[in-house]
Amino acid sequence: MNEGQSTISGTLPDSQKKQRLDAALTEAVEGLSRERVKSLIATGNLLIDGVKFTDPSAKKLNGKPFELTIPEPIAGPALAQDIPLDVVFEDTHLIIINKPAGLVVHPAAGHADGTLVNALLHHCRGQLSGIGGVTRPGIVHRIDKDTSGLMVAAKTDAAHQGLSALFAKHDIERRYMAIVNGRPNPASATIEGSIGRSNVNRKKMAVVGDDRGKLAMTHYTVKEMLDGAALVECTLETGRTHQVRVHMTHIGHSLIGDPLYGTRRKSLLSRRKDIQFGRQALHAASLGFVHPITDEKLMFSIGFPDDMQELFMKLRV
Repeated sequence: MNEGQSTISGTLPDSQKKQRLDAALTEAVEGLSRERVKSLIATGNLLIDGVKFTDPSAKKLNGKPFELTIPEPIAGPALAQDIPLDVVFEDTHLIIINKPAGLVVHPAAGHADGTLVNALLHHCRGQLSGIGGVTRPGIVHRIDKDTSGLMVAAKTDAAHQGLSALFAKHDIERRYMAIVNGRPNPASATIEGSIGRSNVNRKKMAVVGDDRGKLAMTHYTVKEMLDGAALVECTLETGRTHQVRVHMTHIGHSLIGDPLYGTRRKSLLSRRKDIQFGRQALHAASLGFVHPITDEKLMFSIGFPDDMQELFMKLRV
């Protein structure tokens, strides 16, 4: 392996029997987009059972060991920008921040700068794991632009690989607090349903058949009944795109203010004219894991941002 390169090893999941190779590998390796994985495969950076594979569409390789080489990152468009960060924890290996709602995680179409990555590059003096590529250095997972709360980023490749393994094995404790329309009944349950791209609206995710989506599991508990709403704690077994938003909508309790999954006609905001809330009421409140380098057990919790606290107080009965 050349200096500056890194390798991620693992086993292809059972779902790869029916999935494309790039899709299954994205599921097995946290922190890399499907397009990034597809590109790495096509350029000869993947070994499966010691054999090079360059076809991203290959199937029926489930259960086989893989090695994915991440080339040394080249200079890219992400610039270091002096954007304030609320740092909850930091050492030489990783950093945990309390992300404000409205901050995009990494540069993408429509958001070339002003992102969390730009802020991290400045704060960490450019010392972030290169595994995520030039647009996603240090990014192991992400939370939506308009979701607030705790998020971890890797400063070294070793930390990135360790954190990715924890996410892949679901050994990361993540708890979200959500304010939803209506009062869920029962007050505590598990939502299990595969999540994939919606057939109706390609911008949305939906609960779909197992053959089309990725397994997703959310445990929820109502913490307090509110005026036509509820404060709900959601614990994730998996980390799918929009998981909490999709699952709560699936059982008839969309998040207050959700512009994508909420239905204005049935929402509390259509009745309570005194309340304005322009984003999904979702906060990543707790994050816990074993430090991938020091083996120290880390657990962090963070309270609501001002806008969600104000919403909560207005809805208390």
